[in-house]
Amino acid sequence: MKPIRIMWIVLTGALLAPTAGFAQISCSREGLQRAVDLYIAAQTKGDTSGLPLAAGLGYMENVAPADINNGVIKKAMKIDFHRSLLDTASCQTFTEVLVTDKENPYVLGARLRINHDKIAEIEIIWETTGYWGFNADAYMKYSSTEKWDPISADKRDTRATLVSAAGAYLDAFLEQKKDLVPWGYPCVRTEGGMYTGKGTPQDSCDVGVPSGVNIANRRFVVDETIGSVLVFCTFGAGSPTGGSGAPDSHLFRVENGKLRYVHTLTHLLSANFQGTLPKGSAPGLGAPGGRGTGAPPKNQ
Repeated sequence: MKPIRIMWIVLTGALLAPTAGFAQISCSREGLQRAVDLYIAAQTKGDTSGLPLAAGLGYMENVAPADINNGVIKKAMKIDFHRSLLDTASCQTFTEVLVTDKENPYVLGARLRINHDKIAEIEIIWETTGYWGFNADAYMKYSSTEKWDPISADKRDTRATLVSAAGAYLDAFLEQKKDLVPWGYPCVRTEGGMYTGKGTPQDSCDVGVPSGVNIANRRFVVDETIGSVLVFCTFGAGSPTGGSGAPDSHLFRVENGKLRYVHTLTHLLSANFQGTLPKGSAPGLGAPGGRGTGAPPKNQ
């Protein structure tokens, strides 16, 4: 009887154990990283069957609700590089994904929200050929060589400091109060592939910032461990007087309270852009389809 009883206990335990691969998803850094790993595997294959999706999953692309079955997440991609933020306070992740495939290049920004052991939300913003400033090879060149290492615990900025730095930068687009932004030196900006850096200690992100643009509808993902904050937003308020509100994301690296890196994705067809180059912009930011002074994007 004893061997039979032991076997029954083993079998019962196996049946009750969480499915392998899903069990580690949680709001800890390890659990959030596991969720990211599963997302990367799903995006690589274009197959979401391996994701532990909540029954009431919310799926969005470019700030609008979408059908996951027709989404970009169902498109298989050869991912060349990715980096992630892990936000244990809000149980969210953000992953920057770079695909340099000549036939189908992409830059993606993917946000996940975890609820217990399930993925409750997936939100993706993407750019590809024909979109504002897009150049996957250039984005890969600059982003993959930057240093976004963990910051030692005694030198980390607080969550409030990171959110404040990001907010001040985005606020400057409306009223040009750039003196309130914690500019760091050097600081370089990558926008879809366009780059502001010249490789000098004086490199600044305080170039080509237009005025009159309300960067609205902000949502944050914050990772104090790597000094980073991601903002999902719209470039323009999305009102009759404020432009259509192009889907946008801004990713910041902050060191000692100062901006070090800024990455931007804007889901806006180059053909739909209106505006002129702001005075003092860095080379490349004035290319056809480049962002201009205060001119809102057309409706998508």
